[in-house]
Amino acid sequence: MVAIWTSVVAVGGTLLGAVVTHLFQRLAASRTERFARSEALRQERTATYSAFASAAEEYRHGQAGRWYRMREGHAAEAFVEARDEAHRLRTATRQVLYRVKLLTDDQEVIRAAEQAYRCTRDVSTAQDQAGHDALDAGAREAIEAFITRASPLTR
Repeated sequence: MVAIWTSVVAVGGTLLGAVVTHLFQRLAASRTERFARSEALRQERTATYSAFASAAEEYRHGQAGRWYRMREGHAAEAFVEARDEAHRLRTATRQVLYRVKLLTDDQEVIRAAEQAYRCTRDVSTAQDQAGHDALDAGAREAIEAFITRASPLTR
């Protein structure tokens, strides 16, 4: 009879050990998966946020070129090229803006990105050099504000 109880205890201990090991492995795998997803999201946000800032800076530069070429005359070939380039850069910036919106739930980051886009878009609407300089500086500040707001999500 003692041999039977010894066998039962041994089998029960083995089964209990297997169950406990399975539970710990499942918890460890879940933790590892959460970490991997979190790290992948962080890397994607870093790439997207920096791509948006870069695209917005290029768009700002394109809008400035458009503004300067507009002063030379709307019919000038340089203006048409600058306008077309500014439109291409606007499209590229909006595409990255959409990715920013897809990657974050933080409404402040989205608002900062939209503000940077709007300020950059308005650079070409200035009436004089002082207005252009002010709008250009405002666009630069808005892009910096976006980076400041978004950067905690990349750490």
